[in-house]
Amino acid sequence: MPDVKHFDPDAVLEAVVRIFWRQGVTGTGIQDVVEVTGLSRSSLYATFGGKHRLYLAALERYTEQRSAPSLERLAEDERGLPGVTDFFLSLVDARCSGEHARWGCMISNAHVGAENTDADIRAVLERQNHRLREAMRTALAVARSKGQLNPGVDLEASAEFLALLAHGVNLRSRCGADALELRQGVTAAVAAITAP
Repeated sequence: MPDVKHFDPDAVLEAVVRIFWRQGVTGTGIQDVVEVTGLSRSSLYATFGGKHRLYLAALERYTEQRSAPSLERLAEDERGLPGVTDFFLSLVDARCSGEHARWGCMISNAHVGAENTDADIRAVLERQNHRLREAMRTALAVARSKGQLNPGVDLEASAEFLALLAHGVNLRSRCGADALELRQGVTAAVAAITAP
């Protein structure tokens, strides 16, 4: 007779995302996961594998459900620099207020955590960083076509600059940075590439 799961693996994984996102992988023990999910260790291991595989699954879920949609919106935004500005202002709002305030970004948190030395996790981080840069580059290309960029702006270098800014907002907000200061930094960064 097949083993029947008496829980929703999708709901469990969402709870796991939240605890790893909030506490980080090193700050989260398997007992913490047991407590937030209500599952036994054996059920967790049977369904998801060990802590490493569980974290990897949570990281993948975070990228697909939280990061990817916002990057797709940015890449599809036909406004150019106003779309870039709105992306960053929404990011500051999400990181500094509401349910997930001061949690930072699970991706940015992983970039600076000990877990970034793992090859599987590194692959997820690199793939996500590529998506971030490409979304920025696409938005900047739209801005160029609309005459919004300074003529000397290098799209690749500026996309990397804005990707770094996004990670900076994520990490600074986790450390308690003031939302107004983060918005001012975003405004200054966009102004630096805006046509006179």
